[in-house]
Amino acid sequence: MEKPKPRNKWITALIILAILAFLSYVVAGIISLFAGTGEFTDINAGNVAIVSIKGFISTESGSLLFDEQGTSSTDAVEALKKAEDASNIKAILLEIDSPGGTPVATDEIAQQIKKSKKLTVAWIREVGASGAYWVASSADIVVANRMSAVGSIGVLGSYVQFEGLFNKYGVKYERLVSGEYKDIGSPFRNMTSAERLLIQAELDSLHRIFIDEVKQNRKLSDERMAKISTGMFFFGTEAKDLGLVDVLGGKEEALKIIETNLNITASPVEIRKKESLSDVLSRLSGGLSYQIGLGIGNSIVTKANRNSVTV
Repeated sequence: MEKPKPRNKWITALIILAILAFLSYVVAGIISLFAGTGEFTDINAGNVAIVSIKGFISTESGSLLFDEQGTSSTDAVEALKKAEDASNIKAILLEIDSPGGTPVATDEIAQQIKKSKKLTVAWIREVGASGAYWVASSADIVVANRMSAVGSIGVLGSYVQFEGLFNKYGVKYERLVSGEYKDIGSPFRNMTSAERLLIQAELDSLHRIFIDEVKQNRKLSDERMAKISTGMFFFGTEAKDLGLVDVLGGKEEALKIIETNLNITASPVEIRKKESLSDVLSRLSGGLSYQIGLGIGNSIVTKANRNSVTV
């Protein structure tokens, strides 16, 4: 009997993995009918609500590329509203460990923080950069470790460009658009000088909004903003000297600030969405799909072609 060729073994393995991924999605879908979408944790047991802002900030929940977890502005805003409405909650502690995110998601969270009538304290752990610092600056008081990465007040709109690679391998991009700039920023062709100027103008406009928000939130002068809005990050000690941070320390110092300002004994309670079984299975099946190569290249191309801008 002829032994299976190595190529056939790989094909068989891929088919099996694809079937397993499909079955995982089916099971997750069935369970979601009974498990629901997940509820928020009970915050009645404490007086300081902890709301986490971790990973990439976006408007939608769920895992990102390669199963990287982030923060959904929808969930974060809902958590902030619940903390605001709870009579037992006297202050909100934002635990921040994030490199930033999309402009709309960032602004949604920041604006909700500014609406709060309760004391809000931002506690930056490893990273509170770009959009995450925008969020932190919206709080009444900002605390960071002396070695935390803080600031990075800038806007990123870069993307991968494939035209040279396509030309090398004889791949052609057939451009069919209605509207001169409909495919502006497409990774499949070089950007024209006019297009580059247009994109840069939009990024500069968003950068000015970012600068104005931080300037207003932190009550900083134009001269100080000019110095710190280059896109560079600063360690906590530098950030404090520049006015980006109020106190150096960690969770203990943040809670002490709340106790001193409100004359209470802080009893922190985390408010977050419980992950349902269907969420877990969906995440696992998504990870399995990436393991067998489904969507890896497509995800990279799709993300590049979205002309996504991050702060």
